[in-house]
Amino acid sequence: MTAATGEPDLGIYIQRVLLALAIGAVGGAIFHQLDMPLAWMIGAMVATTFAALGGVKVAMPIPLRSFMVAVLGVMLGSAFTPNILGRVSEWGVTLAALFLYSVTVGSICFVLFLKIGRCDRVTAYFAAAPGGLTEMTVVGHALGGDERVISLVHTLRVLLIVLTIPFWFRALDGYDAAKRTVSEISILATPLSELALLAVIGLAGALAARLVRLPAPYLTGPIFSSAAAHLTGISDFRPPHELVAVAQVVVGAGIGCRFAGLHVRKVLHTLGLATCATAIMLAGTVAFSLLLHGTVDIPIPALVLAFALGGLAEMSLVALALGADAAFVSTHHIMRIVFVVVIAPWVFQMMERRRAARGGMAT
Repeated sequence: MTAATGEPDLGIYIQRVLLALAIGAVGGAIFHQLDMPLAWMIGAMVATTFAALGGVKVAMPIPLRSFMVAVLGVMLGSAFTPNILGRVSEWGVTLAALFLYSVTVGSICFVLFLKIGRCDRVTAYFAAAPGGLTEMTVVGHALGGDERVISLVHTLRVLLIVLTIPFWFRALDGYDAAKRTVSEISILATPLSELALLAVIGLAGALAARLVRLPAPYLTGPIFSSAAAHLTGISDFRPPHELVAVAQVVVGAGIGCRFAGLHVRKVLHTLGLATCATAIMLAGTVAFSLLLHGTVDIPIPALVLAFALGGLAEMSLVALALGADAAFVSTHHIMRIVFVVVIAPWVFQMMERRRAARGGMAT
């Protein structure tokens, strides 16, 4: 520990990072051996979460997670092949429904956190906002909310949905995620020139996204740049499956590390609220998917994954693992995150001004 700040020194921090990666890798390997869906990410997430709640000191540096998220972004962008362009016009109805769905479930969960969870209005609102964990936590804290509750609710939301959706699909005939891989390409079969090109594509996308301040720039930027490269024929390669597996371990372990240092009682209390909110979100996901399936020619699995609030990277990876339309899924999650990040703070401030005005009139 450094005397000035109380923070662990570099050597101790590196040990915690390596421990998190080791625990995540073991968890991923166990889930892989058990033929679990999306084994490397979910296994790493579960193992690291239990370790963190058990008092094991683990950590995940943001730069490492950002790099691996960029790898996943390049992978997701590679799903945008030229034949996708002819189908983009079909997505207008589902995107409009997605915005309606986001407002609906967000409003219901806001009432849940406010009335049943007894949270203050700021915390309840930004915990209920359907997307943008980092952005909602930062804005909520700046407006006086409890950043621990907001971030924990969003983390638990992602955790619960990622644990629920793949196993739910596995129970359906014809969807066995464990028998499919996100990428079939081995690193030994990928030319170095293509690996270098994919790296440049990912880096350029991330830097451009940061410059224009896109939400989740290390994911959305590489998705856009990779999509452009694959749509124009610059590249037709995907990141090799070994690298994708490592990226999944880092992302999964990173989610688990968020529980480090939290008291179990605090987690259990918030878990109850997050579980109720997640159930509401999943019910809304299924309802909207079934309604839309009758009006658009899109399979229910793709609709469910596009509407499920389990995180852009996580749900898009599930889509790839299930053989669903990953381009459709990732596009909808990107639009949802942009919508929530841009609109949610403005709507809250407008609500509070009107509430204050009504209060002033009452006095």
